[in-house]
Order: sequence, then C-alpha cells, then structure tokens
Amino acid sequence: MKIAEETSIGGLVRDATAHLSTLVRAEVELAKSEVAGEIKKGVKGSVYFIVALAVLLFSSFFFFFFGAELLDVWLPRWSAFLIVFGLMLLTAGLFAFLGVRKLKKLRAPQRTIDSARDTVAALRHRGEGH
Repeated sequence: MKIAEETSIGGLVRDATAHLSTLVRAEVELAKSEVAGEIKKGVKGSVYFIVALAVLLFSSFFFFFFGAELLDVWLPRWSAFLIVFGLMLLTAGLFAFLGVRKLKKLRAPQRTIDSARDTVAALRHRGEGH
C-alpha cells in the first residue's frame, strides 16, 4: 500500500509541475499580448507627436533665416548667415555630445537578468529532486 501512495504522490507532483509550467507559459503569453496591445496604442498616438515634431523642425528653418536677416541689419549679409550657421553647428554638436554621454550610461537590466537566472536555477533544482 505504501508503494501505491508514493506513486500517487509522485504522480501528483509531476502533474503539479506540469500544470505550473502551463500556468507560467499562459501568464507569459497574456503579458506579451497585453504589452503588444499597449505598444500599438502608443505608436498610433505618437504619430501625432511625430507630425508636430516634423512641422516644428521644418519651421525652425524660418527662425534661423529670420536670425540671419536680423543680424544683416548690423553686419554684412555673408557674416550674418555664417554666424547663424556656426551657432547651429555648435548647438548640434552640444546635443550630439549630450546624447553620446547618455548612451554611454546605458546598462543591461542586471536585476532582471539575475532574477531570471535565479528562477531558472530554482526550477532546475526542483526538477532534479524528483
């Protein structure tokens, strides 16, 4: 009778492990579908911001042209446009420098990686115990 009980307990543990695995897979699939849906909504909403940014970018040309024309009142025309061009290059260089600094600070999500490794190790350890 004891062997039958051990077999049934072993079977229960196997079944529980299989159900747990199925549950985890289902949770991951649910999370993926929810995140994908939210990303699609975000992309659709961000199109308006992209259009606004494009209009702003193209209209900035007129602002810089205005600045050069304003400097033309006091300076020769060629030097006014050269000054505006130089300021644009300096601004672009500054933002490129700031962007590079931020990108160099990017790190891998180490806590998430460690947590995933710990979970895999724990599940393997449980599987070896059978």
